[in-house]
Amino acid sequence: MELLNKDVKEATQKRFEAEMDGPVVLIYFTQEASRLIVPEHLRGQECLFCQQTRQLLEEVAGLSPKISLEIFDFVADKMKAAELGIDKIPGVAVRSQEDRGIRFFGIPSGYEYLSLIEAIIDVSKGTTRLSEQTKKALSTLTRNIRIQVFVTPTCPYCTSVVRLAHQFALESPWIRAEMVEATEFPHLAQKYRVFGVPKAVLNETLFIEGAVPEQVFLDHVLKAGGQERA
Repeated sequence: MELLNKDVKEATQKRFEAEMDGPVVLIYFTQEASRLIVPEHLRGQECLFCQQTRQLLEEVAGLSPKISLEIFDFVADKMKAAELGIDKIPGVAVRSQEDRGIRFFGIPSGYEYLSLIEAIIDVSKGTTRLSEQTKKALSTLTRNIRIQVFVTPTCPYCTSVVRLAHQFALESPWIRAEMVEATEFPHLAQKYRVFGVPKAVLNETLFIEGAVPEQVFLDHVLKAGGQERA
């Protein structure tokens, strides 16, 4: 049974045809082939939604000739996973010829399906609709910043924060932005005290609760980078 219904497929296909420019690669890490040989240090991380995530990505990739899907095994291809910073699964990197640090951890379903589609389109264009003021501020960064945005598929406010994080990553080589589906990674939700979503975690120490405007998000990112907005 297909995950995307006819109307969603048609709407997505029209967006891809109208808005995509260059090619995009979805690099997907799964554990389906290695569930029975999981190393000791990875026990407890068996991938409950890998099969569904793979099917979703296959259906999305089939909607445009500009989208390709590459599938890797999280255990067998551990060096490739480490290279891309994939430390949990299901994990997806959305990239063009250049890796701009856009990641999804957990199945991008529900409202987060839109986050995936927007990320694909943005990566294909290689630019965003962030304000020129924000782009200028991001160009001054000199430190690596990791943004983890915790979400759930039923949260209507989460997509705006995920989209901001991904756009910031697209505009700055110093930023890596990750959607993290909280219910699939309860150990992380507990670690970062995620009692509500969306919640963004910047470099392990700064937190943004709820959906915030672009400028507020920028202030936190600059602070994580050791800077203040002029």
